[in-house]
Amino acid sequence: MSFQQGLSGLNASSKNIEIIGNNVANASTFGAKSSRAEFADVYANALNGAGVNTIGIGVNLAAVAQQFTQGNITTTENPLDLAINGSGFFQVSDGKNPTMYTRNGQFKIDRQGFVINNQQQKLLGYPVDANGTIKPGEAQPIKLPTQGIDPTPTNRIDLELNLDSRSPNTENKAALDEINFNDPKTYNNATSVTVYDIKGQPVALTYYFQKTDTDKWNVYITANGTSLSNTGTGANAKARPVASVAFPVSGAAPMGSTVTPLVEGAPGSVTVFDKDFANPKTSATGLLSLPDIPAVKLAGGGTSEPILGVNLSLSSVFQYGSAFGVTNVQQNGYAPGQLAGLNIEDNGVITARYSNGKTRAAGQLEFASFRNPQGLQALGGNAWAATFSSGEPVRGAPGDGNFGVLQSGALEESNIDLTGELVNMITAQRIYQANAQTIKTQDQILQTLVNIR
Repeated sequence: MSFQQGLSGLNASSKNIEIIGNNVANASTFGAKSSRAEFADVYANALNGAGVNTIGIGVNLAAVAQQFTQGNITTTENPLDLAINGSGFFQVSDGKNPTMYTRNGQFKIDRQGFVINNQQQKLLGYPVDANGTIKPGEAQPIKLPTQGIDPTPTNRIDLELNLDSRSPNTENKAALDEINFNDPKTYNNATSVTVYDIKGQPVALTYYFQKTDTDKWNVYITANGTSLSNTGTGANAKARPVASVAFPVSGAAPMGSTVTPLVEGAPGSVTVFDKDFANPKTSATGLLSLPDIPAVKLAGGGTSEPILGVNLSLSSVFQYGSAFGVTNVQQNGYAPGQLAGLNIEDNGVITARYSNGKTRAAGQLEFASFRNPQGLQALGGNAWAATFSSGEPVRGAPGDGNFGVLQSGALEESNIDLTGELVNMITAQRIYQANAQTIKTQDQILQTLVNIR
C-alpha cells in the first residue's frame, strides 16, 4: 500500500463533492443541467507490458459530464418566459463573441426593443418584412415592433346569408319612392357591415333586400345613410337598387345561369347598376363591382374619403324556405391600430396584436441542436459554446424535425434531483473518509517499521 492511492482518492472525492455542491447550488436555476463526475482507474506502465498481478496506483477524474435531460416545465404569467419541451437550445449573442446557446428562457425587452436575457445577450431568430412575412435565413437579433399598423381601405365584401323565399313582395312601383329606408314595410330585410377608407375611417354600409317578384330581389346599399345608386339630383333624387338578383328555382346562389345570351332577370343571374341607376350589366357570377362609395359625413364629424373599386360577393347568398339569417359578413379593410400585446406561438412565431384587432408576425425564434451536447463548453450565465467535440449546430424552427416545441409563459426548471444529490453527497463524504483512512493506515505501518529494532 502506498500513499498514492489514498491521495488520488482524496482528490477524486473532493472533486466529486465539488460537483455535487455545484448541482445543489443550481437546483433552482432555470435551464441548468446536472453534472456528474466520471472516474477512471490509474495503472503504472511497465516495460514488459501489463501483468496479471498489476496493482493500480489510484484514480483520476476522467470527465465532468453534463446531463441534458428534460427538466420540469413550470408556468408563469410572463409571456416572454419561454421553455423548450424537447431538444434544442435558444441562440443568444452579445454582438462580440460567437453565438452562445442556452436553455434558460427568462427573456425581457430592452429599451431598444430587442429581446434579451439577464446577461444582456440578444435572442436570435428570423426577421420579417414590412408585410409581416417571415424571412428564414441567417438568424438575427429579434427586435419587436413599436409602431402601429397602417390602415387598409376595403376593396372586397363577402356576404353569407339566406333570404326567406316565403317573404311577400315589398316593391311598390306606384309610389314616388320605391323604398323608404326609414319604413321597414318597403323592404324585407337589412344588415350592415363597417368598411374603411384610405385613412382607416369607418363607414357603415347597410344592405336592404327588397323582394320584387318570385325568386327576384333588389339590393339597395347606403353609406352612413347615403344611397349608392340614385336617379335625379337634389330634392328630386330617389334611391335606386345597386343590383337586382334573380335566383334559380332551387334557391341556390345566383350564379351559373343557363340562359344564353344572358339577359336581365335570367334565373341565376345578377344585374348591377352604376351610381346613376344606369348602364346595367348582367352576369352569372356572384361577384359584382359596387358603385364608388362617396365621401360621407362621419359620426364624429368630418368627412370620409371616397372608397373606390369595392367588390361585393353574393356567392354565398341563398333563397330558401327558412327565416332570414346572416351567418357571416366579412370585409378586408381595417382601421389603423397601435401595438397592444405580443403572443409567442409553439412554433416560435412572435405575433404582434394591435388595437384594431389585427395581428401580424414580428419574427420567429430559431433553435439549434448538437449531435453531442455533452461536448459543449459551459461558459457560465446559463450558456454554452460550441466546440469541435459537440459538432456544428443544426438550426431550425421550433417543432420542425427533431426540435422540441416552444411554450410561452413557462420556464424549464433544472433537471437536478436535489434528494439524489444529497444522498450522493453522503456517499462521497464516506468515500473521502475511507480514502483518508487508507493514508492513516499506511502511516501506522510505516511507524511500525520505524520502531522495529
